[in-house]
Amino acid sequence: MNILVVGKGGREHALLKALSESPSSPRLYSFPGSDAIESLATLVEADGLASLIAKMKELSIDLCVAGEESYLVKDEGLANACAAAGIPCWGPPKEGAQLEASKEFAKEFMNRQGIPTGKATGCATADEARAAIAGVYPTVLKFDGLAAGKGVAVCFTEAEAEDFLKEVMEERRFGAGRLLVEECLIGPEVSVFAAVSGDQYQIFTPARDYKRALDGDKGPNTGGMGAVASLSLVTKEELAQIEETIVKPTVAGLVKEKLGYKGFIYFGLMMTKEGPKIIEYNCRFGDPECQAVMPLMEGDLATYCLKGAQGELDRSLIRFKQGWSVCLILASAGYPVTSRSGDVITGFEQVEGASVYHAGTKKNAAGQWETNGGRVLAVVAQSEDRGSAVKQAYEQVSHLQFEGAQRRNDIGIMNFAPLKS
Repeated sequence: MNILVVGKGGREHALLKALSESPSSPRLYSFPGSDAIESLATLVEADGLASLIAKMKELSIDLCVAGEESYLVKDEGLANACAAAGIPCWGPPKEGAQLEASKEFAKEFMNRQGIPTGKATGCATADEARAAIAGVYPTVLKFDGLAAGKGVAVCFTEAEAEDFLKEVMEERRFGAGRLLVEECLIGPEVSVFAAVSGDQYQIFTPARDYKRALDGDKGPNTGGMGAVASLSLVTKEELAQIEETIVKPTVAGLVKEKLGYKGFIYFGLMMTKEGPKIIEYNCRFGDPECQAVMPLMEGDLATYCLKGAQGELDRSLIRFKQGWSVCLILASAGYPVTSRSGDVITGFEQVEGASVYHAGTKKNAAGQWETNGGRVLAVVAQSEDRGSAVKQAYEQVSHLQFEGAQRRNDIGIMNFAPLKS
């Protein structure tokens, strides 16, 4: 079996690691990949989507796995182009990927399907947004399109809202697009992932990520500074309610609206006093939640994804372990406002009992690893209990050093009961 994974970050590194451990022993390829990914997969060069499809046909690729979201909506869409070439794709067609590519489309879909969510108003200008906010704070402002996880701001004051409106609607940091003004939901956040193939679905281990740059959920929004995952993150009763009120009607809606969904789907949820409500969809695995979830999964992920892309979700092929997984992100100097490349990373040989996934690294001429982006590395550890997983993750991440390194110190701690000393 020949599998090509599209993407180059920590999520794709984790996916490729899990695929490489499949008993079916697939031959792995990656586009565009990275120096770290090259140890697991053959890197493929292509110039655009048409070139990539031609390369996949040349390599007799049996399955394309969409890691990054951008390719799903680029040009005619990755899955659409694969379908036209007769290549199964584990990722939704461009029509279904609008659930992530357009926050406004997603909100309208939720409302049509009767899925619990916050109230929202779509706006074309900053003045329309100000009118929609109507002086009510806190409020949530969301750029309508793709923004690498950074297009959302929870604004507690008028000044914060004005700063974000200027950044998004005037300076156009994320390009042209509309803005969503949304009700601010209150409660603990939970990330739920499911594999979907038509009307079939399977829920994976729940997770929780930490978006803010600094401890205590302070500082600017990021693509994610860490995550925890466990079957114990929510109760069986809560998970059953999430499935009944959010997952099941979402899958039914995808079928009803003929969106042809096959692939992973992310449900960003808020556990409010009224019950779980959905904040947003992502049409792929989350990052860094993927790095936390994948080590808790066992089985043949390669065959699972191939069958899913072909229309059959075989739940017997994978299983999920008990215990906790904690993922810590090391970011470069200046992140998330800027990032710095070229800082040499040391200490890899000292890491034991934890996985290290590369997000923004490259090898220099001397063969040393160095920084090459904002989020640089993910260090992930597992244990039967949360406290031990947190301790192990922080002990191992301390070995990795580079100038200007940033990390949070409360991953797996904040929003949980105090750990026993």
